[in-house]
Amino acid sequence: MYSLRELYRIGHGPSSSHTMGPRNAATRFLARNTEAVCFEVILYGSLAATGKGHMTDHAILDVLGESRTTIIWEPKTFLPFHPNGMKFRALDAASVCIDEWTVYSVGGGALVEEGQAVIEHKQVYKMNTATEILSWCITTGKSYWEYVEECEGSEIWDYLREVWTVMKEAVQRGLEQEGVLPGPLSLSRKAALYYVRAEGYQQSMRTRGHLFAYALAVSEENAAGGKIVTAPTCGSCGVLPAVLYHLYKSRNFSEQRILRALATAGLFGNIVKTNASISGAEVGCQGEVGVACAMAAAAATQLFGGTPTQIEYAAEMGLEHHLGLTCDPVCGLVQIPCIERNAYAVARAMDANSYAMFTDGVHRVSFDKVVEVMKKTGHDLPSLYKETSEGGLAQNYKQMWGNDHSSMHP
Repeated sequence: MYSLRELYRIGHGPSSSHTMGPRNAATRFLARNTEAVCFEVILYGSLAATGKGHMTDHAILDVLGESRTTIIWEPKTFLPFHPNGMKFRALDAASVCIDEWTVYSVGGGALVEEGQAVIEHKQVYKMNTATEILSWCITTGKSYWEYVEECEGSEIWDYLREVWTVMKEAVQRGLEQEGVLPGPLSLSRKAALYYVRAEGYQQSMRTRGHLFAYALAVSEENAAGGKIVTAPTCGSCGVLPAVLYHLYKSRNFSEQRILRALATAGLFGNIVKTNASISGAEVGCQGEVGVACAMAAAAATQLFGGTPTQIEYAAEMGLEHHLGLTCDPVCGLVQIPCIERNAYAVARAMDANSYAMFTDGVHRVSFDKVVEVMKKTGHDLPSLYKETSEGGLAQNYKQMWGNDHSSMHP
């Protein structure tokens, strides 16, 4: 497995696969073609189908230049390796192609080149499954975060501290913002209102309201193109920060313990990214919000003193009960149902934590098994339900409202 730096990426929303990935690709292509006169970028599959709503074109044009770049949209063409395919072409003054590059945005802002089996980064973890790592924890008496430190080195804590700072700032910023999110849905921000209303309830409902508010705050910031952390993606970036921020504020956990929980959460997210996928275009929203819920459940269970077995169980429940969740963004925007799903997943993460803490951690279905099933389920889902805005809620919305609010296809 790769470093947590490749999972927790700091950047701007609204989509790690549709915004951050293409921006990274454009930056790399420009660096190797500084003498090019103009560029041509062909977007395929899911990138083309919902690229307008995800601001894919803006991300690319910001790097390559709007006046000298042509974007071609091919939503019906899916390249074999991954639904998020891109082809970059650099042209000279005579419009002759001098360089061509096919690359895929595979989720979380990461890229894989054509013909490349894996992402070009150094492997830092020897064990790639939860079963192996859990066995290591039981044998050594250590916890998941200690395995992270052993593999990554002590310098990982400085990076995770930066991640935690960005997460906190996204929550705080989102709680202060009001108004309407960008895009044709005219969706109003709700985080501030939820937080204010939560203050009027007794403790249990106030806690739930705060959790909702924190998740909404980060997700709304992402939808507005604000600075967030992929956890594991932009579309699911509100779940883990909401849980950590809530426990940090309400239980007075130290920053050190929050960072350790962040490391544990990242480890479980990394396992899914390595053995399945965190890309909505490849496996649906189960790979985004489902994985985020698993990560948050693991983090909360560690903070509350859970054993390694209980932590693995909480993560397993967080993912298992999102199996089959489709990715069907209305109008191609990371707003409906994405923002609300983040809030619901926070509640599920805390429920998984509570359930696991009532047990001894022993259970029949392992986290690794659920990851395996999630991968197969995702591949069995038709492309209509994998970030194309052609099925599910997105299609239903088009039927209800007609062409004025149709999917943001080019």
